Amino acid sequence: MSSFFLIAAGLIIGILASFSGLGGGFLVVPLLFMGGFSPQKAVGTSFFVIVAISLSALAAQSRFGNVDWKTGLFLAIGGIAGAQIGSLLLQHVPVALFRKFLSFLLAGLAVYLFLKR
Repeated sequence: MSSFFLIAAGLIIGILASFSGLGGGFLVVPLLFMGGFSPQKAVGTSFFVIVAISLSALAAQSRFGNVDWKTGLFLAIGGIAGAQIGSLLLQHVPVALFRKFLSFLLAGLAVYLFLKR
């Protein structure tokens, strides 16, 4: 994947992540899979991208008063622990199983959002 393609994809992912609040990983990981990354490398690289996008989006949303800092802090505390556990578990998940899990998760999220009023 060329640098230009990655920057253009990052621009689109940043817009969609800021618009949806989903962080961008739901787009980054499949993109990196298409580029030949292993699940572990795709997820790890995706987190780097998510941190950059999230910090930028946090700054923008904070300016508009759209951040509940207390709720965010509590979710972050649990998320930090969960991220460590998840990273350890991912090292033992076969590629085929990871792709099925990710597909199921994204499809389930899509159905939920589509049917929710």
